Amino acid sequence: MAFVVSYTVGRLKHPYEHPASREFFEVGYQVLRQAAISGNLLEEFSPEGVPLPEEVNNGDGYPILTLTVWKNLESLRSFTYSGKHMRALRDRDKWIEPHKGKHPSYVVWWTDKMEDVSWEEASKRYKNYIQHGPTPFSFDYKHAFDYKGERLLFN
Repeated sequence: MAFVVSYTVGRLKHPYEHPASREFFEVGYQVLRQAAISGNLLEEFSPEGVPLPEEVNNGDGYPILTLTVWKNLESLRSFTYSGKHMRALRDRDKWIEPHKGKHPSYVVWWTDKMEDVSWEEASKRYKNYIQHGPTPFSFDYKHAFDYKGERLLFN
């Protein structure tokens, strides 16, 4: 059975202790709680001690990373653009600094085994996206691929 992995990269505008950053983490907790309740989020990895990819080290803000595994691409995409997560996306300019350059804020890929998911693998997939653009190895929603590597268009 195949699963979908999502890796997000960003920088907070303010230090972690700042009220705006605390609000971000409170909202993030609610978003992850909603994801867990959905039954589609299978795993969330702790970012503690994980370095920010070197490709986005040119920002001034405070790093934030997520690495999650989902039942399928449709459930991840649906979650991303609905409910609490959608509201958080609308408010992201309050918390997150814009990406410098053309670096994506997330990449997605398919995996057969949960044990293949790691921060090192996420970094490799992110770098591949930056170097080669969206491919079946790592992609985004606008340039999605199904499990077999075929282009996938969302309505």
